[in-house]
Amino acid sequence: MAQLLRVQNLSISSDGIGAGEDQTLENPFGHGVDPAKLFAWAGATASWPGRTAPGGSRGLDDYFTRDFAHDIGAEIMGRNKFGPQRGPWEDHEWCGWWGDEPPFRTPVFVMTHHERPSFTLSDTTFHFVSGDPATVLEHARKAARGKDVRLGGGVTTVRQFLDAGLVDTLHVAVSPVEFGSGLRLWDSPDELLDRFHLEVVPSPSGVTHHLFWRK
Repeated sequence: MAQLLRVQNLSISSDGIGAGEDQTLENPFGHGVDPAKLFAWAGATASWPGRTAPGGSRGLDDYFTRDFAHDIGAEIMGRNKFGPQRGPWEDHEWCGWWGDEPPFRTPVFVMTHHERPSFTLSDTTFHFVSGDPATVLEHARKAARGKDVRLGGGVTTVRQFLDAGLVDTLHVAVSPVEFGSGLRLWDSPDELLDRFHLEVVPSPSGVTHHLFWRK
């Protein structure tokens, strides 16, 4: 059975924006983008991993939150999802935004022009790899040991893999908010219909789930 490259739970605004410009350590999503508005649908579910109190919604949104780690053997992310540093690594003590227990629980391949030694936090090992999307995907597939690979983002990295024709399935959660400017996944989901089938499923939470699979 073929290993799929899957984008899951990618949250964007109704005008296609998933992050802002001018990312900093204090503001991981950049200027002008409120992550609380993008991820409210997932945070309200019973299966949200950060939930500290009982309760939470069930149903469609919870299904997607619960399915996030199913049959995933490795993750690929862009350097900007790992951290705010640019250029050569000046601080090897920086280990990402997720603390001592990262949520990935698989090998993670961070795309960067500036490689650095791998390190492990809990059950997640971060590898820093250069190369084009196809090369990075090859590394991740070997590490996934037959399971699928999740393309974790951010938006710019997802666009790179889409443009390279490497994405097999794509789940985008569109929240009913507009940011006006920032890093944009699309102007319209119709841009992908030459390569993908699309099913659009509205949720009672107000978010609309866009499900794409390769033709």
